[in-house]
Amino acid sequence: MNRTPLLAFALLLLVPAARAQSLDYEVFKSQVEPIFLKKRGDHVRCVVCHSERSNNAFRLEKLPKGAAFWTEEQSRRNFEVVSRLVVPGDPGKSLLLSHPLAPEAGGSAYHTGGRQFADRNDPDWKTIARWAGVK
Repeated sequence: MNRTPLLAFALLLLVPAARAQSLDYEVFKSQVEPIFLKKRGDHVRCVVCHSERSNNAFRLEKLPKGAAFWTEEQSRRNFEVVSRLVVPGDPGKSLLLSHPLAPEAGGSAYHTGGRQFADRNDPDWKTIARWAGVK
């Protein structure tokens, strides 16, 4: 019996877990997650489009009614979801960094929520990049 396909499948299942292990949850919760709640210029907050209305891989937990922050359990689920959008050390392959970045700054042209980050000098983009291991 050829076990190569089974082994390859098993390794693919481990990739998100390995990625999340290389990212710091406490830094995510204290520095990155608040960015998703922040009003940015004339854009809506990330959580507005990327919670219950979201139909893509970046789906944040819905904030509890009347709450300004997520619960610990919700933050852990957000961490798992967001970690899948990061390739540590590689901003070009990290959808969390490239999708909301303006195309002229090296970002994706396909973010329908507008250009949250005009360039890589944006302090919030830099915070996410540091967390993602981008130097």
